[in-house]
Amino acid sequence: MRRVVVSNMVSVDGFYAASDGNPLVLNMDEAFDKYNCTRIETADIVLLGRKSFEGFSSYWPGIATAPEDPGNRAVSEENRRVSRAYNTLPKVVVSDTFTVPAGNAWRSTTSVIPGWELPEWIRARRREGEGDILIFASRNLWNSMLDPGLVDEIHLMVGPDALAEGISVFMRPAALALLDIEQFSGSSNVLLRYQLRRKH
Repeated sequence: MRRVVVSNMVSVDGFYAASDGNPLVLNMDEAFDKYNCTRIETADIVLLGRKSFEGFSSYWPGIATAPEDPGNRAVSEENRRVSRAYNTLPKVVVSDTFTVPAGNAWRSTTSVIPGWELPEWIRARRREGEGDILIFASRNLWNSMLDPGLVDEIHLMVGPDALAEGISVFMRPAALALLDIEQFSGSSNVLLRYQLRRKH
């Protein structure tokens, strides 16, 4: 049975991005890259909000074939693997109004569903296979999926820096059960894996 897995980076004080929406203030190091690679290579489907899809589809498609640039982590082997996986995996954008533009590199591997279809879409896909339904970023989307119980696990890679202000990763209360804590050699980031506690 498929799981719906959210994977996000946060600051130690729980912020998803700076106040201006910039996530690059977070400690996105090699451990972050490697974990993203692990997650996407265990996924069957990538589920995204519109803004995350637009950002990712403008950045990731060309990483796999970018010229060699030793020392540039953006084109490391892990990030090339992420790019290759993104380019081939089915991607689903949840939006009531979005249409994938004709020139988008991911157009042939992307479909769009309206928000009202999402609960039934999740229920059907959970029954079909083993690979994860993976959500990177897409904070508005996955927060809206918490109360209906449409998320199975939330993986938060916590950076060592406190921002003191910014955009909180959670938009509403959530009852979570800790599954695992992982540290990474050479990194100050810590991975916290949680399961969403079901309401009875």
